[in-house]
Amino acid sequence: MTSLANSQPQSNEAVYPIRTVSKLTGVNSITLRAWESRHGLIKPERKESGHRLYSQADIDLINKVVGLLDRGMRIGQVATQLVSDATEQGLNTGDIKDIWGHYLNSMVASVIRFDEAGLEDTYGEALANYPFETVSQKLLSPLLIELGLRWETRTGSVAEEHFFGFFLRNKLGARFHHRTRSNEGPRLLGSCLPTERHENGLLMFALAALGRGFQFIMLGADMPMFELPEAVEKSECDAIVLSGIMPPTARALGEDLPELVRHSPVPVFVGGRTSETGFDAIVRAGAFALGNDIEPGLKRLTEILNNEHVERFL
Repeated sequence: MTSLANSQPQSNEAVYPIRTVSKLTGVNSITLRAWESRHGLIKPERKESGHRLYSQADIDLINKVVGLLDRGMRIGQVATQLVSDATEQGLNTGDIKDIWGHYLNSMVASVIRFDEAGLEDTYGEALANYPFETVSQKLLSPLLIELGLRWETRTGSVAEEHFFGFFLRNKLGARFHHRTRSNEGPRLLGSCLPTERHENGLLMFALAALGRGFQFIMLGADMPMFELPEAVEKSECDAIVLSGIMPPTARALGEDLPELVRHSPVPVFVGGRTSETGFDAIVRAGAFALGNDIEPGLKRLTEILNNEHVERFL
C-alpha cells in the first residue's frame, strides 16, 4: 500500500515523540505503530536510535484517521477514503483542496492589501458553500497559522495580523454573542494565557464547544491565572480552558500553571500551539494538553470530564 504520510519534516519544523503524540491524539503507542507498519497510514521520522518523531502534519493526519474511525469506518477502509475522500459537491479530493487553497490565498492577498471588502467576499462565499465548522477547520485555522508565519519570518507585518485579527474577532464575536442560551452541558471557563493577546483561536474553540452542547464563559486575552479559581467558584464552571499561540513566559508554565492546578477545584486544560510546544511543562503542572486541532481537543476534553464525573460518584 502506498504510504499516505506527508514528506519528512524540515529541519526547522517542530517534531514530537510518540508518547506526546499519543496523549495529544488519544491514540495509544501500539496503535500508532500498527497504523505505520500494517496500514501505511503514517510514516514518522526515525532517529538513529530508532525512536519515532512526528511532525505537525503527522498529528493532523492521525486526527483525521480518528475522525473517520469515529464515524464507523473500518481501519482497512481508511487509506482508500483518505486517497479518494468521498466527493463533496461532486468534486474530487484535488478539487476540494484547490478550493480551500484558493480561499486561503484570496484572504491572504486581501490582508496584504488591507482590503476588508475582499475578506468579506471570500469569507461570505466560503460560509455560503460550507458549514461554519468546516470553514473554521479548513480556512480560518490555516489562515491564522499562515499570518503568524508571515510575522515570524518578517515577510508580513504586525499591522496585517492586527487587521485580520480585528476582522475575525468581530465575526466570531458576533457568533458567540448570538449563541444559543439553552445549552445544558458542562460549563467551561475560557481565557488566554498571561501575555497572550490572540483570542481568536479560543473563540473558535468556544463556538465548537457550544455546538456540542457545552456552556462557555469567555474571559478573553491576557488573563492572570491566579484570579481563575475564584471565577470558577462564582460561575460554577466544570473546567478551565486556557489558550496560547505565542511562546508563553517561563513563569506562566513553570510557576503560574502549577499554582493554578493546585488551587483550582476543576480540571485545567491548555489548547493552541502552546499545548504542543509546552506539552511536557503542562503535564508536569498537572494540567491536560488539548493540542492545536479543535475537534480532537474537544473530544479529549469531553472524555476527561466524563471520567472526572464518574470518579466523583465512586
